[in-house]
Amino acid sequence: MTPAKKILFIYLKTGGGHLAPAKSLSNFYLKNNKNVQPILVDGLEQSGRFAKYIIEDGYRILQSKSKWIYEYIYALHKIKFIAHLSSFLVSLFMKKYLADIISRENPDKIVLFHFFCIKPVYKIIRNNKLGIPVVTVVTDPYIAHPLWILRKDQEFVLFSEKLKNHFVKNGIKESCIKVFPFILDEKFSSPASPDKIDTYKKELGFTKDKVLLILGGGDGIPGGLNIVKKIMKMEGVFETAIVCGKNVELFEEVKKLKEEKKFDNLKVYGFIDFVYELINLSDLVISKCGASTFMEILISNKIPVVNNYLWEQEKGNVDFIIENNLGIYEPKVKKMRKKIGKMLCDESLINYYKNNIRNMSLRNGLPEVAEYLIK
Repeated sequence: MTPAKKILFIYLKTGGGHLAPAKSLSNFYLKNNKNVQPILVDGLEQSGRFAKYIIEDGYRILQSKSKWIYEYIYALHKIKFIAHLSSFLVSLFMKKYLADIISRENPDKIVLFHFFCIKPVYKIIRNNKLGIPVVTVVTDPYIAHPLWILRKDQEFVLFSEKLKNHFVKNGIKESCIKVFPFILDEKFSSPASPDKIDTYKKELGFTKDKVLLILGGGDGIPGGLNIVKKIMKMEGVFETAIVCGKNVELFEEVKKLKEEKKFDNLKVYGFIDFVYELINLSDLVISKCGASTFMEILISNKIPVVNNYLWEQEKGNVDFIIENNLGIYEPKVKKMRKKIGKMLCDESLINYYKNNIRNMSLRNGLPEVAEYLIK
């Protein structure tokens, strides 16, 4: 019997956008292809608390509390010296652990889902004269962090022609790039049917015709409490739900507000495993513009209402939504509330955006990327 091909999926937990596609591919192989053994590897698994705090928690804290600092640091990394220095320093925390994993597992292929994993993995392969092929999956579809292309001789999986053109202009050979539709969990291969949506509403206790969802990904949405306060002042027959993810502080604040104000038409969730169901039973989804989240919304044929995004990393996602009239971007919560109110009262406006979304013919690239990786 031929042994299963081992593929290491190496990621970091800086937000959910790097882990989500790795998990989606891993789950796809486990369900559909017994000839592949996917192994998920957190590059910082055995790093000390200091490294995890700076790299993982630092990302979450800055993007929710001090976004401008994160954006300033992002801009600094356009300077090659800074980019190479950061890449070198972070690799020091991962190199030994990743070397041990690669030696022990002896994989047939390595797939990278974070730019900080590139330097240590290639160094391990070079130092040990290994012939293991490596593929880098760039998890930002339209604008990529400068660290992704510090090393030019990589094999890339990208999610847009726009990003491919940018990479080619920056010295990456076109033959080293493959473009696919964005990777999502297999559930998001098609929107839920009307009957399924009715079932989801009953199971989760929704009774109104219209549902407004506030969703910020695994780390919750920045300014979530203020958004809820403003939204709950709106008039109209609809229900509101907020997913706070791992943001315990936001979860407790919104729960307290719900109890104090007796907001019976507000549902508050922490970290959940039924995002697919919530998105599909909703009509509008207020969100920051992380890659996985906004693609999940669009593929479910729901309307994204973007209130917040990280420059420059998520700017391309916002531009894609606005340029194609797929949703709205409004950073001011009061103005956003007015636009939402208008949409909830005007079915023709909702249908306008939904038709635009359908006409984009977006699809889940999961099966195609999974097949490509095992060729």
